[in-house]
Amino acid sequence: MKKIIILVTLFISFIGFSQTTTNEYKKRVLETAEVDIITSFYSQDGDNASVTGGIGTEKLTDLATSFTVSIPLNDDDILSVDATISAYTSASSSNLDPFDVSGASGNDDDDDDDDDRSSNFTKSTATNVASPWIESSGASKGDVWTSLNISYSHSSDDRNTILGANASFASEYDYSSIGFGGSFAKLFNQKNTELSLKANVYLDSWSPAYPTELDSYLDDNQNLNDGHFEGIDILDQNGNNIDKNGSTVWAPFKTTLIDETSRNTYSVSVSFSQILSKKSQFSLFFDLIQQDGWLGNPMQRVYFSDIDNYYVGNASSIPNYTSSSNDDVFQLADDIERLPNSRLKLPIGARFNQYINEKVTLRTYYRYYYDDWGINSHTVNIELPVKISDSFTFYPSYRYYTQTAADYFAPFEQHTSTEEFYTSDYDLSEFNANQFGIGFSYTDIFAKRHIWKLGLKSIDLKYDYYERNTGLNAGIISAGFKFVMD
Repeated sequence: MKKIIILVTLFISFIGFSQTTTNEYKKRVLETAEVDIITSFYSQDGDNASVTGGIGTEKLTDLATSFTVSIPLNDDDILSVDATISAYTSASSSNLDPFDVSGASGNDDDDDDDDDRSSNFTKSTATNVASPWIESSGASKGDVWTSLNISYSHSSDDRNTILGANASFASEYDYSSIGFGGSFAKLFNQKNTELSLKANVYLDSWSPAYPTELDSYLDDNQNLNDGHFEGIDILDQNGNNIDKNGSTVWAPFKTTLIDETSRNTYSVSVSFSQILSKKSQFSLFFDLIQQDGWLGNPMQRVYFSDIDNYYVGNASSIPNYTSSSNDDVFQLADDIERLPNSRLKLPIGARFNQYINEKVTLRTYYRYYYDDWGINSHTVNIELPVKISDSFTFYPSYRYYTQTAADYFAPFEQHTSTEEFYTSDYDLSEFNANQFGIGFSYTDIFAKRHIWKLGLKSIDLKYDYYERNTGLNAGIISAGFKFVMD
């Protein structure tokens, strides 16, 4: 699945430029092997969980660590290996099966089908536990995301041309991705000007996990008296038990779920960088991104305003369903999120860095984003590093973000069944967000401190607080360490 923790990004890149001083000696692009370690802890909370149709708890924690090793193969070539592991727990994702309190939610295999699920879905647990505001203990409550990226770069003798290639793999329990790409950079004007081009392809595949009531209904041949729903009372909007053999019963709006398990992404990036003076640097970038395939998330429920509502749980709590005080009734889904099978994204942005004095530097960033789903966004970021001493730097930062809603977004129960595409994922809603950060860095250019054969070159510590006007808030603590090999 695509995690909300679209707010946590772990990346490190290294580009070294040097000049040939004589015909007999050529300085290496990278003098010695380098090791970078970044680790972070992320925590969020909110009330608009997409797995439960746009309402419900969004509590989530994520612990991630990335290791990057850059190795000089010779004077001109560098091989880099980046491995990342991210372990998360999500209250929202746990409610893929909100009725599971045993820890066996039936998401252990590719088709989300487990013969033992029906033993967990009892009238007792469904009545007392199921709610979009309470996390269940099913297997979808947590997962581990892993990725591996291998890249290679070659610099020309004059260090004015750099060629690169990369390959990657990433996986979690319901999703996997392979990628590959290449890059080309050219330096002009005594290396004061740089033009670069990058292209990447990502070939992704779903092993879809669905909301348990939809998956179970179809697995049990649309029989409400068998399998998962056997012995379970289903309530109408007024809290009355329905006749499961009658003409007015709960059923999913569509009897087909994912009909395509691929999602492919193709991207091209162009950037231009110019040193304006000894104190100023400016850069522009433009990306073209095309996605094709199943672009919705099969875990995310949608509820329609023109279809009758049905529930499992405590009838007296139905009028209070959308309140966080509801802890014992759950509304059965009408469908899963469905979105167009293509998406075009066009980000364009600029950076400007200004050296103010020997103590203070100004770093600024702006990005405009457009896509053909109807989202337009603006991002502004300002960072102000302040040098406290030769080794220590303090850097406060601020980021503002605003976006329009996708054409296919509507809140809980505001879609209608006549629509072709629909989602209640608040990542696609209209919102604005503020992010405040504070960081400290330590730098030792001589790497005097050692761990084994690794000299400690720098340490970075940072805390960021993020808040949306929709009610989502999050905090992330990160630490980065750079080592050089003796």
